[in-house]
Amino acid sequence: MTATAPSSVTSIVGRTRSSAVYLLVLLVGLAAFLYPFWLPSDALPAEAHAGDAPLVAAAVGALAVAAVTLEVRRGTMNGATVALLGMLSALAGLLKLLDLPGGGSGLFFLVILAGAAFGPRFGLLLGLTSFVVSAVLSSGIGPWLPFQMLTLGWMGAGAGFVGLATARAPRRVEVGVLALYGWVWGFVFGAVMNLWFWPFVRDGSDLSWAPGMGLGDTLHNYWSFYVATSFAWDAAGALANAVIIVAVGRPVLSTLRRYANRLSPVTELVATDQPPRLPPTTPLGDQPPTRGRTWSTVAVPSKTTSPSRRAMLRGTRST
Repeated sequence: MTATAPSSVTSIVGRTRSSAVYLLVLLVGLAAFLYPFWLPSDALPAEAHAGDAPLVAAAVGALAVAAVTLEVRRGTMNGATVALLGMLSALAGLLKLLDLPGGGSGLFFLVILAGAAFGPRFGLLLGLTSFVVSAVLSSGIGPWLPFQMLTLGWMGAGAGFVGLATARAPRRVEVGVLALYGWVWGFVFGAVMNLWFWPFVRDGSDLSWAPGMGLGDTLHNYWSFYVATSFAWDAAGALANAVIIVAVGRPVLSTLRRYANRLSPVTELVATDQPPRLPPTTPLGDQPPTRGRTWSTVAVPSKTTSPSRRAMLRGTRST
């Protein structure tokens, strides 16, 4: 067995564990939003998520802590990255307190730009933590909070995937794509957030849902409800998102990408059962044999690593 085999297996296991945590965040969120549609009418509580919201918040919070812990153990996040995540979360929470024209929020544009710069996983974690800070500062803690956290986390993760696709595009093009993404999510955020309480509205009108209703009737009634209650407000917020990203996107995104390149990992710690390789200039007889598990470093250029650093790592590997 070669020396690289245990390293590769350990690296794959670490990636699988962290990916499983992020997948659980998605599944827990989908279940929390959609399970009321499968409950009988007599099982629906009078208030939306009055009993299960704390459980959802606890599960999402635990998964977020687990994700950060696994990333730190893998070496893909370090103390500086965690500190930056906390700083951006605090800044986004403060920006939520600003009342922008058209019902917009400074919280959304920062999560989108940071997610595009640092990637989907960082964007998801930033979205989850930003609304917690905002809720604490604005006394907005309630059964709706875990659903706001999940929805904003999905927004940040999606922005991360957009950033990966547009990383090599000209900055103006990238900002334009992110502005379009922010405009679309201005509607998506409102439409998704309505689902946290809409199944519990049972007034018998064409704007509500009733147990046993088919998919077509459910979509029709929800569209009518959304247009009547949220569309105009979300349209103003979507426009505000796009305008803010166009106005400040280039300098903010350039700054965030510069920090992302500096903090991107170029080595990953992996465990191996093989003894470390000795330098060619060291006589083998002068070194005692090494037993047990040791740690070695493997160069792993990340997707946000600059081309010059990638070339340096390729040269290091080939020598």
